[in-house]
Amino acid sequence: MTRARPPAANLVVSAIFGHLEDLVTLPTHTPQLGRTGGLFEGPPASWGRRWPVWAPFAVRVWGVLYAAILVTWAATGTGVPLTPHVYQPVALQLAQAVLAVLAVAVCAATAKERARPGRIVLGTSLALLVPAFGWGAVGLPMHLVTLVSGAGVESATGLVQLLLNTCGAVLVAMVAVAYRRRLRGRCARCGVRHEGPEEGPLHHPPASVASVRTRVAAYVLVCGLLPWSLVKTVWLFGGDAISVSGEAWQADVESSATGAARPLAQIGVDVTVLASLPGIFLLVGLLYRWGQVFPRWTLFLSGRRVPRLLPLVPAWLVGGALSAYGIGLLCYALLSALGAVQRMEPTGVFTTGTGMTWMVTFGGLSFGGLGTGLLVAARSYAARTRQVCATALNAADAPGH
Repeated sequence: MTRARPPAANLVVSAIFGHLEDLVTLPTHTPQLGRTGGLFEGPPASWGRRWPVWAPFAVRVWGVLYAAILVTWAATGTGVPLTPHVYQPVALQLAQAVLAVLAVAVCAATAKERARPGRIVLGTSLALLVPAFGWGAVGLPMHLVTLVSGAGVESATGLVQLLLNTCGAVLVAMVAVAYRRRLRGRCARCGVRHEGPEEGPLHHPPASVASVRTRVAAYVLVCGLLPWSLVKTVWLFGGDAISVSGEAWQADVESSATGAARPLAQIGVDVTVLASLPGIFLLVGLLYRWGQVFPRWTLFLSGRRVPRLLPLVPAWLVGGALSAYGIGLLCYALLSALGAVQRMEPTGVFTTGTGMTWMVTFGGLSFGGLGTGLLVAARSYAARTRQVCATALNAADAPGH
């Protein structure tokens, strides 16, 4: 059978947000549909696996709630931090409310067939809305470190907006993936062409290990944590490095640290270094079989399948935020060193601008390395654990296939 070429409009939409599906579901290795020795049967999929159906409705609920909160903040003069010392103007809050309403309208419009101009507009809108809300989630890892260390919440409104932006980015991305798959004539849920309903049982591939290339790439990227961790450890043990004396650093930590950061510093452990350990644990789990099937040391969960989104969602969110932040730091450090922007001046415990530049560089390597490593591992994990509708496998086993 000759496969029909997609309409020109579909190609335009694919070009606009062609990598969005890879970012969300990452079907790098499409499962081969071959004979399996029998039909796959089972109960209908749970509501969580019918996400193409409920995702547009979830966007409506989120959009209305978010817009109402933003308008309320603007009307009451509630402060929402834009930077640590600058609050968002009312106009910006209202603009974000309009953007949330626009997301509701765009996602609702994907439920109907559209002519070529309509498909182009919807594809462009979805491609712009996902990063628009996703950028607001960049501060998520920093808030997590603050909460875990016991330092408390710096701004309740800022944290609420960050969580709402994160939720919106995820939901709009889900709608975008389902819409793109439908445009290409594929199942909106599993991404494979097949006949029949999209709400039946799913076939789960066996647990597997990431390729050697993927593992090497992830480990090399995580090594970006070493300069940051080494310098922080040297300072906490009283040593001098990059124009900062250990005595000055210890005094600064003693006077400004809150929560668990102070007692940890007294034993030579920096809280930001400690906070990277869960990220490393997540990365390793994404690369090996125990990230797909609970291992023995999980006691009552041992032998059960790990829900696919349990490691993927935090890997995408934290990895995306850390990599964006890290790349920004590296670009700023490079431009400052080259004199393209104002050179860094020594502040706090730093005595030279060069030391500041090195520390910003180490921060970029640390955050960017761990974040990009998580994304690399998540891409491999999503490809290796990609589920396929049993309907597609049953069709492949039918006579004549």
